[in-house]
Amino acid sequence: MNRIITVSREFGSGGRELARRLAEKLGVAYYDQEIITEIAKRTDLSVGYVKQITANRPFASFPLHIGEHLGQSLYVDPVLQQSSSVYGEQHKIIQEIADKSDCLIVGRCADYILRDRHPFRIFVYASIENKVARCMAHRTAGESDNVQEMKKKICSLDRNRAKYYEFYCDQKWGARENYDLMVNTRGEDVEKTADAVYDYLMKILK
Repeated sequence: MNRIITVSREFGSGGRELARRLAEKLGVAYYDQEIITEIAKRTDLSVGYVKQITANRPFASFPLHIGEHLGQSLYVDPVLQQSSSVYGEQHKIIQEIADKSDCLIVGRCADYILRDRHPFRIFVYASIENKVARCMAHRTAGESDNVQEMKKKICSLDRNRAKYYEFYCDQKWGARENYDLMVNTRGEDVEKTADAVYDYLMKILK
């Protein structure tokens, strides 16, 4: 069976950078945005739209009882149906990735989707102060330099990630009992943290 590592992370924690560095050190295939691109290709949806769907909890575009008013015995909401279709493709792609080779997968509910394969599950987090500081230091041109706005953005993104995950997975996002290693990046250098995680993995992974 291939060696599989999944990395879930809070926004601004440095989890994506840690995951990329860890994959390089381990010499395994790294998957992140590539999954979104492949979903878009298979569904004929834009990358931006797929990214939006996978970042938010699915919701119905109309009240579920609307079918009664339309004289229908059963109403299938098109927005919810499309979201479920995208998740279905995501599920298949992640299973295919795990079949190919040793790999590290960032987010995308991979820890839950591959649970029968027993991946090593990492969750990366940090205090809101550390996340705001990291995001402010890496903000793009034109992005607001207002600290309170950045804090609201981070909290909103994390809240949406949790809702999406918990909609499709029968467990809570970020709950320590659902992961094998919890990593608090704090304000530390991510490269040094990746080195420490790598050393740890080398001692426990066969």
